[in-house]
Amino acid sequence: MTATHEVTNQVPPLVGHDPIAGDAALSEACLRHADAATLASLADLGRLAGSEQAQEWGRLANENPPRLRTHDRYGHRIDEVEFHPAWHELMRSAVEHGLAGAPWAAQQAGDRRAHVRRAVGYLGWTQVEMGHGCPVTMTYAVVPALRRAPELAARYEPGLTARAYQFGLAEPTGKAGLIAGMGMTEKQGGSDVRANATRAVARTDGSYALTGHKWFTSAPMSDLFLVLAQLDEGVSCFAVPRVLPDGSRNVFHVQRLKDKLGDRSNASSEVEFDGTTGWLVGEPGRGVPTIIEMVNMTRVDCVLGSAATVRAALTQAIHHARHRSAFGARLVDQPLMQNVLADVAVESEAATALAIRLAAAVDRGEAAFLRLAGAAAKYWVCKRTPGVVAEAMEVLGGNGYVEESGLPRLYRQAPLNSIWEGSGNVIALDVLRAMERSEESPAAVVAELELARGADRRFDDAVKRLSAELGDREGLPFRARRIAGQLALCLQGSLLLRYAPTAVADTFCASRLGGEAGSVLGMLPASPAVAGIVDRAGVVAT
Repeated sequence: MTATHEVTNQVPPLVGHDPIAGDAALSEACLRHADAATLASLADLGRLAGSEQAQEWGRLANENPPRLRTHDRYGHRIDEVEFHPAWHELMRSAVEHGLAGAPWAAQQAGDRRAHVRRAVGYLGWTQVEMGHGCPVTMTYAVVPALRRAPELAARYEPGLTARAYQFGLAEPTGKAGLIAGMGMTEKQGGSDVRANATRAVARTDGSYALTGHKWFTSAPMSDLFLVLAQLDEGVSCFAVPRVLPDGSRNVFHVQRLKDKLGDRSNASSEVEFDGTTGWLVGEPGRGVPTIIEMVNMTRVDCVLGSAATVRAALTQAIHHARHRSAFGARLVDQPLMQNVLADVAVESEAATALAIRLAAAVDRGEAAFLRLAGAAAKYWVCKRTPGVVAEAMEVLGGNGYVEESGLPRLYRQAPLNSIWEGSGNVIALDVLRAMERSEESPAAVVAELELARGADRRFDDAVKRLSAELGDREGLPFRARRIAGQLALCLQGSLLLRYAPTAVADTFCASRLGGEAGSVLGMLPASPAVAGIVDRAGVVAT
């Protein structure tokens, strides 16, 4: 009898690796901006992230998306969302390992590396599953904005910065830990939040009654939300808890959950406010600058999340190429495959280096640098991600197009961070705004670029081209994307020239600064260093 189902030349499961300590680019960035103790503190999280158990949580959370329950069996409005137990395991792991609001408390206690530690952990852990990163990010990002209302911060910050995950609606101060969300956009305005129609009316007790409809409110089972609403003075920011101080439920009608391309494990909803109680955060009419405190942090996580997505796709591609043979040789040993893998590896290292540099800016209080560099990085790194993931999928061929490989989930997820918190045009124009409104932000970024001046002629030429673009004032908005992309590439080049192995930095400069900006991956110039770049990008087993 012929054995028709004998399995040969198939790739073993990718388990038992460490996407934090086992990633040279990420671990080196941690050592560079923090120290060995910081990296060691993430050892348990790294081992968990590479485990079969964590991968199973990610699969189950996406195959069993959240369900909305608007009413109980008796007809009472409850507005609850049910999640699969795997979602709660992912959330619990993230919060308990300090990836939510914990860095703000650690920083107040004198830890000068808290945000880098958190960023390194976030980039490694969210490779397991990206959807739950949304409420983790919002919980992290809400703290600096909420501090504009000291009384509210005193009430909610202990829960937001705690390393405890407690799901379920209850009075916030009685919970071990809190999760936060955000509600800005409305159906008539989208990114133009000044077109919001939600109104707020002052009450005699110091609270406000909000009435309106929010078009995108992620993670509606969170404990606290920052939302925008109109006062006579203009758009203002409000803190809206799901449960009020007296223990009663706030009016928070979840109308429906969005049926999204990706991010399936996370609940994104439309919410109706009808006399909903909120408290003012910041000054009346200054809601946009107030909530921008939160948005700036969520944009950092957009970069981290996209870098994580690219890294997860690269890891899968290299693992496959090392174990799969075709045409008489392993894929990883074939020149053209080496070209593709090395190109994706350079993209991943550049994204990782810039993402962790942004987190270091939070630790160091470099607000001016973060304002401009964060916007440029958000534009470029997030914009690059879908194409990079698609290329990694091609490495696996038909196997990569099958759900079981995990790459289709990465591919569906890949466009999200480029859309969330301002899509391409909004962010590119924000880059121009950051340069025009303050001399400090451009000066801080130029100072960063100058650190690599003279290290590579192609880098120096790219900085000159960027300066020429900025010096031409005519038609700047039309060229905003070009400028944002050039700025991000120059920042990545500066970091790689100073810190990455020569082969990585030289390849980046040749392809991104002196070539076609990596427009089509796998078009690197011939170099004996390519195989070494691929070896460096491989993950180390635990």
